[in-house]
Parts: sequence; structure tokens; C-alpha cells
Amino acid sequence: MTDKTVSALTEALEDEYKARATYRKVIETFGPVRPFTNIMEAEGRHASALIRQFERLGLQPPEDTWEGRIDAPASLIAACEAAIADEIENAAMYDRLLAIVDDPAVRNVLLNLQDASQNRHLPAFRRCLARSK
Repeated sequence: MTDKTVSALTEALEDEYKARATYRKVIETFGPVRPFTNIMEAEGRHASALIRQFERLGLQPPEDTWEGRIDAPASLIAACEAAIADEIENAAMYDRLLAIVDDPAVRNVLLNLQDASQNRHLPAFRRCLARSK
């Protein structure tokens, strides 16, 4: 295990925490709208997968400090647009992290999370935007 692997795990986990808090804020503001409800739950599963890697490596994962730090979007359209942008940024983050991680198990988790983001979350948010306009 390298410092780069720990740094990558930490950044990925913080990103999952932030996404979960963001989608929770959308739900608090606009009600239980899809795909935010489903994807908020998925972000929790993603965080758990990363936490398991911390535990496997004998490390303490960072606490989730994102609650209360997210502002509500102005509209559901704005929420969908922001979610699309976040998922696109998420793919770039995973590309960058995968380039520095050599632990096979961590790489596998990061690849799975990137796949979920790009092939499930991003299309769902694009559909959300199309429905909301």
C-alpha cells in the first residue's frame, strides 16, 4: 500500500459522501424524486465499498462531514444539470485516481464506481433533465 493509494481512497470516499449529501438535499427540497432517491442510495453503497478497502488495509476511513454543508439547488432542472456536471467530473477524478493506484483490489473498486457513475448515474440524470424541461 502506498500513500497515493490512501490519498486516492480518501478522495474517492469524500466524493461519494459529498454526492450522497447533495442528492439528499435535493430530496429534502423537492421530495422523493427519481433518480435522486435511487442514486443517493447507490452513493451510500459506493461509500461502503470504499470503506471496506480502508478496513482491508487496516486504515481508519474519514468521517462523513458533508451533512449541512450543501445548499439546495434553485430548481429540479438546476439539480439535474448540476448532477450531470458532477458525474462528468467524477469520471475525470476516477481516471486520475486510477493512474496512481497500484493495489488491484482498490483499482477494481474504483473501476466499478466509475462504471456506475458513467453508465448508470449519468444517463439517469440526463433523462431527469429531459423530463424536467
